[in-house]
Amino acid sequence: MEDIKYYTTEELKEKSLNSKEATKAVFTKLKKKKPKDLDKVVHDLHFEAFDNFDCLDCANCCKCVGPLIIDKDIERMAKHLKMKPADFMEQYIKVDEDGDYVFKESPCPFLMHDNYCIIYESRPRACREYPHTDRKRFYQILNLTEKNRETCPIVYEITEEIKKIYK
Repeated sequence: MEDIKYYTTEELKEKSLNSKEATKAVFTKLKKKKPKDLDKVVHDLHFEAFDNFDCLDCANCCKCVGPLIIDKDIERMAKHLKMKPADFMEQYIKVDEDGDYVFKESPCPFLMHDNYCIIYESRPRACREYPHTDRKRFYQILNLTEKNRETCPIVYEITEEIKKIYK
């Protein structure tokens, strides 16, 4: 995989839409067949992609994807900011339409102008795991991966490679 190009979320959405049918066809096949080598293939692509892309050049995920926040995240972030969890929640957290905790605002309130995160060491688990391309049983998160193609250049490029391999 060559150097990964930075795309805005608008560009990624358009590129993803243009290849949606082909992606869906391959992902449907992967869900049914569950190839034994899929995790290894995706993990190899994941590590190669991260060798060729600096997330600090992008930060699309921090700008437009609201992470799911769990109680342990709230405790960890509040402690990092030397706040009481209740005060942290009042200032930064809301409950979304699904009943989940999310940040009140987007982009992330902890994203700085240079794309660094001021709570990086204490960031939510969802942020730590994003873009999920190193997960085991990758076939289980193909729907999420398809959605993340619209935000993350790494996910977009990995899925394009997956399509070539498993077509």
